[in-house]
Amino acid sequence: MGTGKRLLQYAMHFKGILIGGLLLLAITVAADLAAPLVAKEIIDNHIAPVGGTLNFEPIAYLLAVYLGLGVVAAVFRFFEYLYLQKGANRIIQKMRNDVYRHVQTLPIRYFDSLPAGKVVSRITNDTEAIRELFVTVLSQFATSFMYMGGIYVAMFYLDWKLAAMMLVLVPLLYGWMLLYRKFAAKYNHVVREKLSDMNAMINESIQGMTIIQAFRREKQMKEEFEEMNNKHYKFQQKLLILEATASYNMVGVLRSLVFVLFIWYFGTNAITANSAVTVGVLYAFVDYIIRLFNPISGIVNQFAKLEQALVAAERVFRLLDREGEAVSDENIARYRGNVRVENVWFAYKDEEYVLKDISFEAKQGETVALVGHTGSGKSSIMNLLFRFYDATKGAITIDGQDITKMSRQAVREHMGIVLQDPYLFTGTIESNVSLGDKRITRKMVEDALAAVGGERVLKHLPGGIDEPVVEKGSTLSSGQRQLVSFARALAFDPAILILDEATSNIDTETEEIIQHAMEVLKKGRTTFIIAHRLSTIKNADRILVLDRGSIVESGSHDELMKLGGQYYQMYQIQSGMSSTQHVG
Repeated sequence: MGTGKRLLQYAMHFKGILIGGLLLLAITVAADLAAPLVAKEIIDNHIAPVGGTLNFEPIAYLLAVYLGLGVVAAVFRFFEYLYLQKGANRIIQKMRNDVYRHVQTLPIRYFDSLPAGKVVSRITNDTEAIRELFVTVLSQFATSFMYMGGIYVAMFYLDWKLAAMMLVLVPLLYGWMLLYRKFAAKYNHVVREKLSDMNAMINESIQGMTIIQAFRREKQMKEEFEEMNNKHYKFQQKLLILEATASYNMVGVLRSLVFVLFIWYFGTNAITANSAVTVGVLYAFVDYIIRLFNPISGIVNQFAKLEQALVAAERVFRLLDREGEAVSDENIARYRGNVRVENVWFAYKDEEYVLKDISFEAKQGETVALVGHTGSGKSSIMNLLFRFYDATKGAITIDGQDITKMSRQAVREHMGIVLQDPYLFTGTIESNVSLGDKRITRKMVEDALAAVGGERVLKHLPGGIDEPVVEKGSTLSSGQRQLVSFARALAFDPAILILDEATSNIDTETEEIIQHAMEVLKKGRTTFIIAHRLSTIKNADRILVLDRGSIVESGSHDELMKLGGQYYQMYQIQSGMSSTQHVG
């Protein structure tokens, strides 16, 4: 389906408001365009006749009608503007909600290849350009075409020959628009793409400002941004030149053409009281011709916004066409927590497998630790378990049920996760633990924080659990952020708990607090731990050692130490480093 048809579909959601606005607009146009006919009546029948006596009573009556038509047009123009603008704003409100809702359904894989800034650009900048289409462009087009139609009807009523000559404007206007769009579409695609790229770079720069400044990359980043901005400017200038050519010059050429035709026509018809064309008709035609160029200018001046909006709409619909999954409200009974991974293969891209024939089992209440060098596949296993991605081959079951047979939301309902770099949202400590879920009471938040020892770390905050949290929790320490994230997972009472490097960014004292809490909280829960610090997983029921996507060793800490393989070597290296640091 074409972009135009899809935009029309959105408009149809609020057709009542838009049709009401168009009816008011029709009344406005009719009242406005009736005024020259009243003036023509005054001139031809009450002023122009030779030898007659002026009768001021009908003139006064017609002047009152003329004034009344102006008042009616002004009142209805006010209300049609409100209706059309309200309809346009409601259309964009719905579109933005649809885009944002759809983004929530897109798989994590989609965001791997598209920077966050580009997604933001689609939701904000592109929809704002489409808003201009409905708020300004279509409103102006509807007004202009209605006025032009009304003017042509009035012209044909007055003099069909001259009106027929004025019709030459229609194909000229349409042809000029097609020529303009041919070039403008290409330029606008580049402009919108570069704007999106700049948003992505700005977002990335703000996120990585510490690294940029620490490594003195300010100049390089500035040069990269200027290169994008310069290309954006270059194509904006091309659009500016095109718009100037297609608007001001076009209207001037058309105006000259109309006046040539007008003078030629009246030059061949002497203007006398007895001629076919009266003075009143002449006045009305001049008035209508002057009025005709207002809607023509309105249409031509909207060409740029029209093309920008169509290009932006194409980008937004491309995002909406990305296959997503509906967010399910399905509720399932709490897991017992028996997890089985059977012959799982997984690749983020094509057949570049990061997991190769992985099989293991975690029974209810067990703690399974995953260790291995960077890139060995530890986090990929957790990504599959949480259904951020699905296995390429093989199956993962929970309590005997294949997780791909359940909705992603249902799979995650009884899971909790704590990431290596916890993400906190703007709000308070309490809102970051409860995430706005009404089932999580304030008491439950306090209990969860107490369970992880959070009161010892957070007690120094003036607001306690009502302490404001800025974006990403940047005013809190790594340990504080981690404890809030840990309490968040526990507040939802998960049957399966995943700790992805959860203790790697916190100090020893905080780690001890979490380790103590975990000994109590692990009971009845199946817990998966991804850890770099091997000292934190010594008590795990089973440790899986991964290397290049395969499980190379499996057993308890004592069993793996006796084996003397990779785990033994990794543990010895870390113990040696710890001893050296301690001695130093």
